[in-house]
Amino acid sequence: MDLLWAFGFAFMVGLTVCGLAGTAMEIVSGTRLRMAEPFVSRRRVGLSLAASAAAGPFMLVNDAVEAMRRGRIGPLGLAAAIATASLWALSTGILATELAIFLSGS
Repeated sequence: MDLLWAFGFAFMVGLTVCGLAGTAMEIVSGTRLRMAEPFVSRRRVGLSLAASAAAGPFMLVNDAVEAMRRGRIGPLGLAAAIATASLWALSTGILATELAIFLSGS
């Protein structure tokens, strides 16, 4: 049961980190978060990787919802994108939690 709590906590941390980063990027750019310009660019690979690592799950879900609206993917594709984004947010949360533990010296 403790493992379930730990994964739940890490998932919520990941959602929080990704949400804060994504919201900040949307406010600065004035456009909806997505895996395209101005957030992801071939000219700025480092910044693109950082943006994708920080807010990637929300970029993925936004793109999947838009693709479903336009008829490019079906409900199964949207479900797969949400499952992938959930695992991505969980891994981001695990990384952020471990980094916080490491930096606190515990």
